[in-house]
Amino acid sequence: MSASDKSPQIVWLRRDLRLADQPALSAAAEQGPVIPVYVLDDKTAGDRKLGGASRWWLHHSLEALDKSLGRHGSKLILSKGDSAKEIAAIVKETGAAAVHSIHHYEPWWRDAEAALAKSVDLCLHDGNYLAPPGTATTGSGQPFKIYTPFARALQAMLPMREPLSEPKLHAPGKWPKSDKLADWALLPSKPDWSGGFGKEWTPGEREAQDRLDHFLDIVKDYDEDRNRPSMEGSSRLSPHLHWGEISPVQVWHALQGKRGKGADTFRGEIIWRDYAQNIIAQYPRYPEKSYRDAFGKFAWRDPKKSSGAAKDLKAWQQGRTGYPIVDAGMRQLWTTGWMHNRVRMIAASFLIKHLLIDWREGEQWFWDTLVDADYGNNGVNWQWVSGSGVDSNMFTRIMAPLTQSPKFDAAEYIREWVPELKGLSDADIHDPEEEKRPEDYPAKIIGHKEARERALEAYRKAKG
Repeated sequence: MSASDKSPQIVWLRRDLRLADQPALSAAAEQGPVIPVYVLDDKTAGDRKLGGASRWWLHHSLEALDKSLGRHGSKLILSKGDSAKEIAAIVKETGAAAVHSIHHYEPWWRDAEAALAKSVDLCLHDGNYLAPPGTATTGSGQPFKIYTPFARALQAMLPMREPLSEPKLHAPGKWPKSDKLADWALLPSKPDWSGGFGKEWTPGEREAQDRLDHFLDIVKDYDEDRNRPSMEGSSRLSPHLHWGEISPVQVWHALQGKRGKGADTFRGEIIWRDYAQNIIAQYPRYPEKSYRDAFGKFAWRDPKKSSGAAKDLKAWQQGRTGYPIVDAGMRQLWTTGWMHNRVRMIAASFLIKHLLIDWREGEQWFWDTLVDADYGNNGVNWQWVSGSGVDSNMFTRIMAPLTQSPKFDAAEYIREWVPELKGLSDADIHDPEEEKRPEDYPAKIIGHKEARERALEAYRKAKG
Protein backbone atom coordinates (compact mmCIF):
# COMPACT_ATOMS: atom_id res chain seq x y z
CA MET A 1 0.00 0.00 0.00
CA SER A 2 1.43 3.40 -1.00
CA ALA A 3 1.54 6.27 1.48
CA SER A 4 -1.25 8.09 -0.38
CA ASP A 5 -3.60 5.10 0.12
CA LYS A 6 -3.23 5.04 3.90
CA SER A 7 -5.40 6.82 6.48
CA PRO A 8 -4.47 10.51 6.83
CA GLN A 9 -2.34 11.83 9.66
CA ILE A 10 -3.02 15.20 11.24
CA VAL A 11 -0.13 17.46 12.23
CA TRP A 12 -1.24 19.87 14.97
CA LEU A 13 0.93 22.98 14.62
CA ARG A 14 1.54 25.60 17.27
CA ARG A 15 4.95 27.24 17.71
CA ASP A 16 6.63 24.95 15.17
CA LEU A 17 5.81 26.61 11.86
CA ARG A 18 8.40 25.02 9.57
CA LEU A 19 8.88 22.08 7.22
CA ALA A 20 12.56 21.25 7.83
CA ASP A 21 13.58 19.61 11.10
CA GLN A 22 9.93 19.26 12.09
CA PRO A 23 9.77 15.85 13.84
CA ALA A 24 5.97 15.74 14.03
CA LEU A 25 5.62 16.47 10.31
CA SER A 26 8.30 13.95 9.37
CA ALA A 27 6.73 11.21 11.51
CA ALA A 28 3.28 11.89 10.07
CA ALA A 29 4.59 11.84 6.49
CA GLU A 30 6.02 8.36 7.05
CA GLN A 31 2.60 7.05 8.09
CA GLY A 32 0.35 8.44 5.37
CA PRO A 33 -1.18 11.57 3.80
CA VAL A 34 -0.64 14.66 5.93
CA ILE A 35 -3.20 17.25 7.00
CA PRO A 36 -1.39 20.23 8.62
CA VAL A 37 -3.69 22.09 11.04
CA TYR A 38 -3.30 25.30 13.03
CA VAL A 39 -5.95 26.15 15.65
CA LEU A 40 -6.26 29.72 16.93
CA ASP A 41 -7.09 28.91 20.53
CA ASP A 42 -7.71 31.94 22.73
CA LYS A 43 -9.97 29.96 25.05
CA THR A 44 -7.44 27.41 26.31
CA ALA A 45 -4.75 30.09 26.73
CA GLY A 46 -7.04 32.30 28.82
CA ASP A 47 -5.04 35.26 30.14
CA ARG A 48 -2.14 34.04 28.00
CA LYS A 49 -3.84 34.42 24.66
CA LEU A 50 -1.57 35.93 22.03
CA GLY A 51 -0.74 39.61 22.35
CA GLY A 52 -1.07 42.12 19.53
CA ALA A 53 2.52 41.84 18.27
CA SER A 54 2.38 38.04 18.33
CA ARG A 55 -0.81 38.06 16.29
CA TRP A 56 0.85 40.19 13.63
CA TRP A 57 3.73 37.74 13.39
CA LEU A 58 1.43 34.72 13.41
CA HIS A 59 -0.60 36.02 10.45
CA HIS A 60 2.46 36.41 8.26
CA SER A 61 4.10 33.20 9.47
CA LEU A 62 0.99 31.16 8.63
CA GLU A 63 0.91 32.79 5.19
CA ALA A 64 4.54 31.81 4.62
CA LEU A 65 3.98 28.27 5.86
CA ASP A 66 0.95 27.75 3.61
CA LYS A 67 3.03 28.91 0.65
CA SER A 68 5.81 26.45 1.55
CA LEU A 69 3.29 23.62 1.89
CA GLY A 70 2.01 24.50 -1.57
CA ARG A 71 5.37 23.48 -3.02
CA HIS A 72 4.57 19.96 -1.84
CA GLY A 73 0.99 19.91 -3.13
CA SER A 74 -0.26 20.46 0.42
CA LYS A 75 -1.96 23.29 2.29
CA LEU A 76 -2.63 24.56 5.79
CA ILE A 77 -6.01 23.94 7.43
CA LEU A 78 -7.13 26.69 9.81
CA SER A 79 -9.62 26.33 12.66
CA LYS A 80 -10.59 28.51 15.61
CA GLY A 81 -11.69 27.50 19.10
CA ASP A 82 -10.77 24.99 21.80
CA SER A 83 -7.77 23.08 20.41
CA ALA A 84 -8.70 19.67 21.80
CA LYS A 85 -12.27 19.92 20.50
CA GLU A 86 -11.32 21.35 17.11
CA ILE A 87 -8.61 18.76 16.43
CA ALA A 88 -10.91 15.93 17.58
CA ALA A 89 -13.60 17.21 15.20
CA ILE A 90 -11.15 17.22 12.28
CA VAL A 91 -10.10 13.67 13.16
CA LYS A 92 -13.75 12.61 13.00
CA GLU A 93 -14.35 14.48 9.73
CA THR A 94 -11.30 13.04 7.97
CA GLY A 95 -11.00 9.61 9.55
CA ALA A 96 -7.42 10.44 10.51
CA ALA A 97 -5.53 7.59 12.14
CA ALA A 98 -3.45 9.77 14.46
CA VAL A 99 -2.51 13.30 15.46
CA HIS A 100 1.16 14.27 15.56
CA SER A 101 2.44 17.34 17.37
CA ILE A 102 5.58 18.74 18.92
CA HIS A 103 5.34 18.76 22.70
CA HIS A 104 4.89 22.20 24.29
CA TYR A 105 5.57 22.98 27.95
CA GLU A 106 3.42 26.04 28.64
CA PRO A 107 0.77 24.98 31.19
CA TRP A 108 -2.21 25.64 28.92
CA TRP A 109 -0.69 23.58 26.12
CA ARG A 110 0.03 20.72 28.48
CA ASP A 111 -3.63 20.83 29.53
CA ALA A 112 -4.72 20.83 25.88
CA GLU A 113 -2.46 17.87 25.09
CA ALA A 114 -3.90 15.91 28.02
CA ALA A 115 -7.46 16.70 26.96
CA LEU A 116 -6.86 15.74 23.32
CA ALA A 117 -5.12 12.50 24.25
CA LYS A 118 -8.37 11.30 25.86
CA SER A 119 -10.19 11.22 22.52
CA VAL A 120 -7.57 10.61 19.80
CA ASP A 121 -4.30 8.81 19.22
CA LEU A 122 -1.95 11.70 20.03
CA CYS A 123 1.73 11.22 19.19
CA LEU A 124 3.92 13.87 20.81
CA HIS A 125 7.42 14.52 19.52
CA ASP A 126 10.33 16.62 20.80
CA GLY A 127 11.59 19.33 18.49
CA ASN A 128 11.32 22.89 19.82
CA TYR A 129 14.43 22.69 22.02
CA LEU A 130 17.87 21.16 22.04
CA ALA A 131 16.59 18.51 24.45
CA PRO A 132 13.34 17.91 26.36
CA PRO A 133 13.12 19.32 29.92
CA GLY A 134 14.44 16.76 32.36
CA THR A 135 17.09 15.43 29.99
CA ALA A 136 19.94 17.13 31.85
CA THR A 137 19.69 16.31 35.56
CA THR A 138 21.76 16.48 38.72
CA GLY A 139 23.69 13.52 40.08
CA SER A 140 20.60 12.56 42.09
CA GLY A 141 18.43 12.66 38.99
CA GLN A 142 16.69 15.94 39.85
CA PRO A 143 16.13 18.77 37.34
CA PHE A 144 18.53 21.69 37.61
CA LYS A 145 17.36 25.00 39.04
CA ILE A 146 20.56 26.98 38.40
CA TYR A 147 21.60 27.86 34.85
CA THR A 148 25.38 27.29 34.95
CA PRO A 149 25.38 23.61 36.00
CA PHE A 150 22.39 23.02 33.73
CA ALA A 151 24.25 24.49 30.76
CA ARG A 152 27.39 22.50 31.54
CA ALA A 153 25.45 19.22 31.78
CA LEU A 154 23.36 19.84 28.67
CA GLN A 155 26.27 20.95 26.49
CA ALA A 156 28.15 17.76 27.36
CA MET A 157 25.26 15.82 25.79
CA LEU A 158 25.03 17.83 22.56
CA PRO A 159 24.37 17.41 19.73
CA MET A 160 21.68 14.84 20.50
CA ARG A 161 20.51 14.36 16.90
CA GLU A 162 20.94 15.58 13.33
CA PRO A 163 18.45 18.04 11.76
CA LEU A 164 15.72 16.45 9.64
CA SER A 165 15.20 17.34 5.98
CA GLU A 166 11.86 18.49 4.59
CA PRO A 167 9.72 15.35 4.21
CA LYS A 168 7.88 14.36 1.07
CA LEU A 169 4.20 15.08 1.65
CA HIS A 170 1.15 13.32 0.24
CA ALA A 171 -2.23 15.04 0.16
CA PRO A 172 -5.34 13.33 1.54
CA GLY A 173 -8.11 12.23 -0.81
CA LYS A 174 -10.33 14.94 0.65
CA TRP A 175 -9.41 18.06 2.58
CA PRO A 176 -11.41 19.13 5.66
CA LYS A 177 -13.06 22.53 5.77
CA SER A 178 -10.85 25.47 6.73
CA ASP A 179 -11.20 29.05 7.94
CA LYS A 180 -9.78 31.89 5.90
CA LEU A 181 -6.79 33.55 7.53
CA ALA A 182 -8.09 37.06 6.79
CA ASP A 183 -11.29 36.31 8.74
CA TRP A 184 -9.26 35.91 11.94
CA ALA A 185 -8.39 39.64 11.86
CA LEU A 186 -4.95 39.07 13.38
CA LEU A 187 -3.57 42.24 11.83
CA PRO A 188 -4.24 45.61 13.51
CA SER A 189 -6.47 47.97 11.57
CA LYS A 190 -8.03 50.67 13.75
CA PRO A 191 -5.41 51.96 14.10
CA ASP A 192 -2.74 50.02 12.23
CA TRP A 193 0.25 50.42 14.56
CA SER A 194 2.35 47.80 12.76
CA GLY A 195 3.99 49.94 10.06
CA GLY A 196 7.43 49.51 11.60
CA PHE A 197 7.01 45.76 11.92
CA GLY A 198 6.97 45.16 8.17
CA LYS A 199 10.08 47.27 7.71
CA GLU A 200 11.92 45.25 10.35
CA TRP A 201 10.69 41.69 9.85
CA THR A 202 9.76 39.09 7.27
CA PRO A 203 8.24 36.12 9.13
CA GLY A 204 8.71 32.62 7.75
CA GLU A 205 11.10 29.73 7.45
CA ARG A 206 13.05 31.12 4.47
CA GLU A 207 13.79 34.42 6.19
CA ALA A 208 14.79 32.56 9.36
CA GLN A 209 17.43 30.67 7.40
CA ASP A 210 18.61 33.88 5.73
CA ARG A 211 18.95 35.54 9.15
CA LEU A 212 21.00 32.60 10.39
CA ASP A 213 23.26 32.67 7.33
CA HIS A 214 23.90 36.39 7.85
CA PHE A 215 24.58 35.94 11.54
CA LEU A 216 27.12 33.18 10.97
CA ASP A 217 29.27 35.77 9.18
CA ILE A 218 29.41 38.01 12.26
CA VAL A 219 29.10 35.53 15.14
CA LYS A 220 32.84 35.79 15.93
CA ASP A 221 32.22 39.29 17.34
CA TYR A 222 28.94 38.42 19.10
CA ASP A 223 30.31 38.44 22.64
CA GLU A 224 31.10 42.16 22.47
CA ASP A 225 28.81 43.46 19.74
CA ARG A 226 25.62 42.01 21.24
CA ASN A 227 25.91 44.57 24.06
CA ARG A 228 26.12 47.58 21.73
CA PRO A 229 22.61 48.65 20.68
CA SER A 230 23.92 50.96 17.95
CA MET A 231 25.43 47.95 16.15
CA GLU A 232 23.87 45.02 14.29
CA GLY A 233 25.56 42.53 16.60
CA SER A 234 22.48 40.55 17.62
CA SER A 235 21.33 37.48 15.74
CA ARG A 236 17.70 38.72 15.58
CA LEU A 237 16.70 35.09 15.44
CA SER A 238 14.56 35.22 18.60
CA PRO A 239 11.13 35.57 16.92
CA HIS A 240 11.99 32.95 14.31
CA LEU A 241 13.06 30.56 17.08
CA HIS A 242 10.02 31.36 19.19
CA TRP A 243 7.59 30.62 16.36
CA GLY A 244 9.54 27.55 15.34
CA GLU A 245 10.38 28.82 11.86
CA ILE A 246 13.83 27.47 12.56
CA SER A 247 14.80 24.94 15.22
CA PRO A 248 17.57 25.30 17.82
CA VAL A 249 18.95 22.00 16.53
CA GLN A 250 19.40 23.58 13.09
CA VAL A 251 21.10 26.59 14.66
CA TRP A 252 23.34 24.44 16.83
CA HIS A 253 24.55 22.41 13.86
CA ALA A 254 25.08 25.56 11.78
CA LEU A 255 27.47 26.77 14.48
CA GLN A 256 29.69 23.70 14.06
CA GLY A 257 33.17 24.78 13.15
CA LYS A 258 32.64 28.26 14.60
CA ARG A 259 35.21 28.82 17.33
CA GLY A 260 35.92 31.67 19.69
CA LYS A 261 34.16 33.56 22.45
CA GLY A 262 31.44 34.96 20.20
CA ALA A 263 30.21 31.56 19.05
CA ASP A 264 30.48 30.11 22.55
CA THR A 265 28.48 32.99 24.02
CA PHE A 266 25.75 32.50 21.43
CA ARG A 267 25.62 28.78 22.17
CA GLY A 268 24.96 29.79 25.77
CA GLU A 269 22.01 31.91 24.62
CA ILE A 270 20.51 28.92 22.78
CA ILE A 271 20.94 26.80 25.90
CA TRP A 272 19.23 29.56 27.94
CA ARG A 273 16.04 28.89 25.95
CA ASP A 274 16.18 25.25 27.09
CA TYR A 275 16.86 26.40 30.65
CA ALA A 276 13.73 28.56 30.63
CA GLN A 277 11.62 25.59 29.55
CA ASN A 278 13.15 23.47 32.31
CA ILE A 279 12.10 26.11 34.81
CA ILE A 280 8.47 26.34 33.68
CA ALA A 281 8.29 22.55 33.54
CA GLN A 282 9.11 22.61 37.27
CA TYR A 283 7.20 25.80 38.11
CA PRO A 284 4.33 26.24 35.63
CA ARG A 285 3.31 29.62 37.10
CA TYR A 286 6.84 30.99 37.16
CA PRO A 287 6.07 33.96 34.83
CA GLU A 288 3.24 34.96 37.17
CA LYS A 289 4.52 34.29 40.69
CA SER A 290 7.77 35.36 42.38
CA TYR A 291 9.88 32.38 43.38
CA ARG A 292 11.44 33.98 46.47
CA ASP A 293 9.13 34.39 49.48
CA ALA A 294 10.47 37.84 50.41
CA PHE A 295 8.90 39.30 47.27
CA GLY A 296 5.46 38.26 48.45
CA LYS A 297 5.79 41.04 51.04
CA PHE A 298 7.41 43.58 48.73
CA ALA A 299 5.78 47.02 48.80
CA TRP A 300 5.40 47.55 45.06
CA ARG A 301 3.84 50.78 43.86
CA ASP A 302 0.56 49.53 42.40
CA PRO A 303 -0.67 51.32 39.23
CA LYS A 304 -4.21 50.09 39.98
CA LYS A 305 -4.22 51.86 43.34
CA SER A 306 -1.81 54.77 42.89
CA SER A 307 -2.26 57.47 40.25
CA GLY A 308 1.43 58.30 40.56
CA ALA A 309 2.44 54.71 39.83
CA ALA A 310 -0.04 54.54 36.95
CA LYS A 311 1.42 57.70 35.47
CA ASP A 312 4.96 56.36 35.82
CA LEU A 313 4.03 53.02 34.24
CA LYS A 314 2.50 54.81 31.27
CA ALA A 315 5.60 57.00 30.89
CA TRP A 316 7.76 53.86 30.85
CA GLN A 317 5.53 52.17 28.29
CA GLN A 318 5.59 55.22 26.03
CA GLY A 319 9.32 55.90 26.35
CA ARG A 320 8.88 59.19 28.20
CA THR A 321 10.91 58.59 31.39
CA GLY A 322 13.58 61.21 30.73
CA TYR A 323 16.27 58.52 30.63
CA PRO A 324 17.35 58.38 26.96
CA ILE A 325 18.54 54.76 26.84
CA VAL A 326 15.33 53.53 28.50
CA ASP A 327 13.13 55.63 26.25
CA ALA A 328 14.96 54.51 23.12
CA GLY A 329 14.38 50.88 24.02
CA MET A 330 10.69 51.31 24.81
CA ARG A 331 10.09 53.19 21.55
CA GLN A 332 11.99 50.57 19.57
CA LEU A 333 9.76 47.94 21.16
CA TRP A 334 6.53 49.74 20.25
CA THR A 335 7.64 50.47 16.70
CA THR A 336 9.22 47.12 15.77
CA GLY A 337 7.98 44.55 18.29
CA TRP A 338 11.54 43.88 19.44
CA MET A 339 14.11 45.45 21.73
CA HIS A 340 17.87 45.03 21.89
CA ASN A 341 18.80 42.51 24.61
CA ARG A 342 21.08 44.79 26.63
CA VAL A 343 18.43 47.52 26.57
CA ARG A 344 15.75 45.02 27.64
CA MET A 345 17.72 44.48 30.85
CA ILE A 346 18.17 48.22 31.39
CA ALA A 347 14.49 48.99 30.75
CA ALA A 348 13.32 46.11 32.93
CA SER A 349 15.60 47.11 35.79
CA PHE A 350 14.37 50.70 35.51
CA LEU A 351 10.72 49.67 35.88
CA ILE A 352 11.40 47.39 38.82
CA LYS A 353 14.01 49.32 40.77
CA HIS A 354 13.75 52.96 39.73
CA LEU A 355 9.96 53.05 39.53
CA LEU A 356 9.38 50.29 42.12
CA ILE A 357 6.66 48.71 39.98
CA ASP A 358 6.03 44.96 40.09
CA TRP A 359 7.99 43.00 37.48
CA ARG A 360 4.75 41.34 36.37
CA GLU A 361 3.51 44.66 34.97
CA GLY A 362 6.54 44.67 32.69
CA GLU A 363 6.18 41.01 31.80
CA GLN A 364 2.59 41.62 30.72
CA TRP A 365 3.60 44.63 28.61
CA PHE A 366 6.28 42.60 26.89
CA TRP A 367 3.78 39.76 26.36
CA ASP A 368 1.59 42.11 24.35
CA THR A 369 4.28 44.07 22.48
CA LEU A 370 7.06 41.58 21.67
CA VAL A 371 6.96 39.54 18.46
CA ASP A 372 9.11 37.00 20.34
CA ALA A 373 6.94 37.01 23.49
CA ASP A 374 7.72 33.67 25.10
CA TYR A 375 6.14 32.40 28.33
CA GLY A 376 9.29 30.72 29.62
CA ASN A 377 11.88 33.23 28.43
CA ASN A 378 9.83 36.24 29.53
CA GLY A 379 9.22 34.89 33.01
CA VAL A 380 12.78 33.72 33.60
CA ASN A 381 14.29 36.96 32.29
CA TRP A 382 12.02 39.26 34.30
CA GLN A 383 12.56 37.29 37.51
CA TRP A 384 16.31 37.30 36.84
CA VAL A 385 16.35 41.11 36.67
CA SER A 386 14.03 41.56 39.66
CA GLY A 387 16.06 39.26 41.90
CA SER A 388 12.94 37.24 42.72
CA GLY A 389 13.83 34.17 40.65
CA VAL A 390 15.27 30.76 41.44
CA ASP A 391 18.47 31.84 39.64
CA SER A 392 18.64 35.61 39.41
CA ASN A 393 20.59 38.79 39.81
CA MET A 394 20.59 40.28 43.31
CA PHE A 395 17.91 42.95 43.79
CA THR A 396 20.54 45.20 45.35
CA ARG A 397 22.47 45.28 42.06
CA ILE A 398 20.70 48.23 40.50
CA MET A 399 21.58 49.10 36.91
CA ALA A 400 22.55 52.74 36.37
CA PRO A 401 21.05 53.67 32.95
CA LEU A 402 23.10 56.84 32.68
CA THR A 403 26.29 54.76 33.07
CA GLN A 404 25.20 51.86 30.91
CA SER A 405 24.37 54.13 27.98
CA PRO A 406 27.86 55.56 27.28
CA LYS A 407 29.51 52.30 28.37
CA PHE A 408 27.86 50.51 25.46
CA ASP A 409 28.10 53.36 22.93
CA ALA A 410 24.34 53.91 22.65
CA ALA A 411 24.49 57.43 21.18
CA GLU A 412 23.40 56.48 17.63
CA TYR A 413 20.78 54.13 19.01
CA ILE A 414 19.28 57.00 21.02
CA ARG A 415 19.36 59.30 17.99
CA GLU A 416 17.42 56.74 15.98
CA TRP A 417 14.66 56.13 18.51
CA VAL A 418 14.53 59.44 20.42
CA PRO A 419 14.76 61.97 17.60
CA GLU A 420 14.20 64.89 19.98
CA LEU A 421 17.79 64.33 21.11
CA LYS A 422 19.46 63.73 17.75
CA GLY A 423 21.11 67.17 17.72
CA LEU A 424 23.01 66.54 20.96
CA SER A 425 26.66 65.52 21.04
CA ASP A 426 27.82 62.09 22.13
CA ALA A 427 28.91 63.64 25.41
CA ASP A 428 25.47 65.12 26.14
CA ILE A 429 22.97 62.68 24.66
CA HIS A 430 23.17 60.00 27.36
CA ASP A 431 22.19 62.40 30.16
CA PRO A 432 21.30 65.86 28.85
CA GLU A 433 21.79 68.73 31.28
CA GLU A 434 18.64 70.75 31.95
CA GLU A 435 19.75 73.67 29.76
CA LYS A 436 20.49 71.31 26.85
CA ARG A 437 17.41 69.11 27.21
CA PRO A 438 14.95 69.92 24.38
CA GLU A 439 11.57 71.30 25.43
CA ASP A 440 9.73 68.34 23.89
CA TYR A 441 11.75 65.80 25.85
CA PRO A 442 10.64 65.14 29.46
CA ALA A 443 12.64 65.70 32.61
CA LYS A 444 13.77 62.61 34.51
CA ILE A 445 10.82 60.90 36.09
CA ILE A 446 12.94 60.32 39.21
CA GLY A 447 16.59 60.90 40.05
CA HIS A 448 18.87 57.88 40.02
CA LYS A 449 20.15 58.36 43.59
CA GLU A 450 16.66 58.89 44.96
CA ALA A 451 15.34 55.83 43.11
CA ARG A 452 18.20 53.66 44.31
CA GLU A 453 17.74 54.61 47.96
CA ARG A 454 13.98 54.06 47.74
CA ALA A 455 14.44 50.62 46.16
CA LEU A 456 17.01 49.48 48.73
CA GLU A 457 14.79 50.62 51.60
CA ALA A 458 11.79 48.72 50.15
CA TYR A 459 13.95 45.60 49.84
CA ARG A 460 15.18 45.88 53.44
CA LYS A 461 11.60 46.10 54.69
CA ALA A 462 10.51 43.13 52.57
CA LYS A 463 13.26 40.96 54.02
CA GLY A 464 12.13 41.98 57.51
